[in-house]
Amino acid sequence: MTDIFDVIADGTRRDILQLLRQRSADGDAGTSVTQIVSELGISQPTVSKHLKVLREAELVTVREDGQRRFYSIEPAPLEVVDDWLVPFLADAYGDSAPDIPGLAGVVPPLPDGAAHAAEVVGRAAASAKHVVQTALKRLGA
Repeated sequence: MTDIFDVIADGTRRDILQLLRQRSADGDAGTSVTQIVSELGISQPTVSKHLKVLREAELVTVREDGQRRFYSIEPAPLEVVDDWLVPFLADAYGDSAPDIPGLAGVVPPLPDGAAHAAEVVGRAAASAKHVVQTALKRLGA
């Protein structure tokens, strides 16, 4: 599988993911290549090339309807990025981490003790995951 960081390093692919995320939040059941081309103002071959990379990284799903294809974001693979970023955000912000738009009222705040415990467990899990992945890479696995 392609390294998720290599995939999202490209600005055009990030723009496509952002557009698909927004359209999904608006309730769209998929976005056509034509809509992506129109919204982002980039050529159809360029969009198709980037969608292929996103599909291979399992960041988007495609639904075929005759000759047309409709793309939707698949956020699960981005958990790798989230796992990697969380320790940095926690270190940078500590208890004053910014609110994430769209989550207000969806997830109730944790009591202070539980929030601290969750942060410690999250950091430990992210650190352990990194250590295991690094060891496996060194072993050639």
